[in-house]
Amino acid sequence: MSKVIKKRYTEEADYGFNLRTAREEARRCLLCLDPPCSKGCPAGTDPGSFIRSIRLNNIKGAAETIRSNNILGGSCARVCPYDRLCEEACSRTGIDKPIQIGRLQRFAIEQEKAFKMKVLEAPKKKKPFKVACVGAGPASLACAAKLALEGYQVTIYEEKEKAGGVLTYGITPSRLPEHVVAHDIKTVKDLGVKFVFGTKVGRDVDLNDMDYDAIFIGAGLWGDKLPDIPGVDKEGVWTAVEFLKTARVEKTKFKPGENVIVIGGGNVAIDCAVTAKLLGAKNVRIVYRRSIEEAPADMKEFKYALKLGVSITTEMAPAEVLGQDRVEAMAFTSRDGVSTAKFKADDVVFAIGQKPEDMTAIAAVKVNEKGEIKATKSGKTNLAKVFAAGDVVSGGKTVVEAVAEGKEAAESIIAYLAKKEGVK
Repeated sequence: MSKVIKKRYTEEADYGFNLRTAREEARRCLLCLDPPCSKGCPAGTDPGSFIRSIRLNNIKGAAETIRSNNILGGSCARVCPYDRLCEEACSRTGIDKPIQIGRLQRFAIEQEKAFKMKVLEAPKKKKPFKVACVGAGPASLACAAKLALEGYQVTIYEEKEKAGGVLTYGITPSRLPEHVVAHDIKTVKDLGVKFVFGTKVGRDVDLNDMDYDAIFIGAGLWGDKLPDIPGVDKEGVWTAVEFLKTARVEKTKFKPGENVIVIGGGNVAIDCAVTAKLLGAKNVRIVYRRSIEEAPADMKEFKYALKLGVSITTEMAPAEVLGQDRVEAMAFTSRDGVSTAKFKADDVVFAIGQKPEDMTAIAAVKVNEKGEIKATKSGKTNLAKVFAAGDVVSGGKTVVEAVAEGKEAAESIIAYLAKKEGVK
């Protein structure tokens, strides 16, 4: 098992494998003829293949398998819910325990970086088509990389100063260090993908005035989502997005209050609690409206938070933010409809999901009642040359699913542009 070594906000929580331990773990693989683990990966990263490569000490081959299927292989190696995907499908589970696929993937990508391996290369001859990607999160990065590998000219427009979306601004460094995200993004840039930062499409630029043959929207979920209860407008009330983003930008300069309450039961809620604790909050409490068994967060993340001293209260729903102009306490009502509770708080973080911003400002796409873009599984919208995928369509799932959806949309864009090329 990995050992918790986290001491500071900017440090990663777990050890990785070295060559000896990676090969030992890879040798546990049963070498299934039709590996169920490979079928369990939404992005098709093909663990069955890269584990074989590690067994044979072909680390570059392992990295090539990972990158060619998942351009964000380094980030996904840290944040994927392996226990519910490829590792759950592992045949070894019926004998003792599944192969540690995530840590083996992490090892291969760490070696790729350490030895400056170049495992992907875009064609030198470019196709006569230009594609714009809106947002620089996982879905857009995956879409852009696949298009670039096919020779298309791709430009990504990003409102913020850095690429990565939720990877850069929405996950604590204990799970996903900055250097890992930076390496993944460099891999995309090295394929010839261009980035335009500090530019919000629909506000700073109008795609209708720009000469693009196809447009991909993968803008993510950055809209505020707060419950309809009294007091949410008080100072000291945060959404998870803003709390995590502020911490990632300001790092140790960010000082949360002494008493922090985080409301929610997913990995994002735990990220917020861990962030608060590591940045100096004395008392951090996660409050979730359902039971711990019903919480969507990974149990290993709950255990990590508990080791840091974070307390967890379940089956309590937020009722009111108390205080004058600033937060002083938080009131809750129990799931049983009878009990109540009140906890002191200097900051309250709502990690109850996010919503999209106005996507119709980007293009005249159809949206549902939640503001999410209506698109087919292959990423097609009501507009012929506009495609969309990722959280802005699905409502927010996992990073690896956003990668898979971005790749699928890229296939649709390639098919669409191939028809135009035939006309030309």
